[in-house]
Amino acid sequence: MSAEDAAGKTAPPTTRIAPATGSRALVWAGFPVLGAALGWLLDAVAGWVAALPWAPFQGPFRLIDSFPEPQATIGAALLGLVAGLLLALLAEHDYVHAAVGPARATLTRGGRHHILHRANVAAVFPDGKRLVALGHRTEELLRLKGDFDTGAFAAAFRAHGYPWQDTDPHAGEYRRWVAGLPDLDAAAHTLLKARAHALEKNRADDAAQLREELAALGIVVREEKKQQFFRRTQDLPAAEPEA
Repeated sequence: MSAEDAAGKTAPPTTRIAPATGSRALVWAGFPVLGAALGWLLDAVAGWVAALPWAPFQGPFRLIDSFPEPQATIGAALLGLVAGLLLALLAEHDYVHAAVGPARATLTRGGRHHILHRANVAAVFPDGKRLVALGHRTEELLRLKGDFDTGAFAAAFRAHGYPWQDTDPHAGEYRRWVAGLPDLDAAAHTLLKARAHALEKNRADDAAQLREELAALGIVVREEKKQQFFRRTQDLPAAEPEA
């Protein structure tokens, strides 16, 4: 990704961030070619693997080896090519685009737009593959997972006066959630238990909805390897006026 004029004394009205053309071309060309090569290789070794008495999945390999040539080789290469194209499409869907201005920033991933108003933002920072924005009560305004260039986003947000942070300024406030923890009421425990179940079953939409319900209770939640950690929102001290 590249940020256009993100650094400098005078920021442009809007800084646009998008995946670099070269990187996108490499993905769209490389994945299909690699997929076709792997398909060809799979067909080439199918007979050899099927003859090994200790090899797993011999049934599928025998099936591949039973197809006539050259149809089997051509078919395997075409299937690999299609698989590579699908992977490239998924990679394209994962890119985060942005238009950052002095009053608001619009972030786009997979065709969905997310708007951040500068006046509402107290911090913006990367959290692994997620871009996170916090409000003035330390609540999460945005938690967007995707492929983005941290350096380009940092430069763009800083150029327009957003409070960019390299790490989560409230990372030390999180506690691991355990059922029955006395610091939380029954409603919070019910939502966190339901969310733990959603994470275990890989139900991302349910987990996201439950995150929003917890946010309404003033609880910010994050997960690491399906274990949940939480903290409470708080009012930040008012910024002192500039001299």
